Amino acid sequence: MNDLEVRLVKLPPMRVACINGFGTEPENQAFQKMKEWAKTHDLFGKYHRLFGYDNPASSPGSPNRGYDAWITVDESVQAEGDARIIEFPGGLYAVMRIDVKNPGEDIPATWQKLLKWMEASKYHHGQHQWLEEHIGPLSELGGEQPFTLDLHLPISE
Repeated sequence: MNDLEVRLVKLPPMRVACINGFGTEPENQAFQKMKEWAKTHDLFGKYHRLFGYDNPASSPGSPNRGYDAWITVDESVQAEGDARIIEFPGGLYAVMRIDVKNPGEDIPATWQKLLKWMEASKYHHGQHQWLEEHIGPLSELGGEQPFTLDLHLPISE
């Protein structure tokens, strides 16, 4: 596992707007809603970090699941419409970058590699949120593959 390119990253506290998608393709739904919301708040063309995670996870017997999409915002942005504001406290993460060609295979396989890395390291599983950071502008999310993610596995010492 030493040949994996794992970076240790301390995410700072962040203020984010969060929008949830739910269904068989909740990521696309969440980011489409996020794009529409961001346009009305004049956030396009500006630098923002974009994160997401399953919420809720799929249930046995159902093809549906949820996905929360986050965009970093400053104090001038308030909750409105589908968006709620979250004050994320930050935390320590093991991070691995992945160029995604087949999301259903590539993303779970990379999460498994990160978990195996953690098990062989001096770190323990952290209690803060698992995150997928979407690399690239919001305008490009939800389109055709491939796309790039930084998978953030929460860890503690």
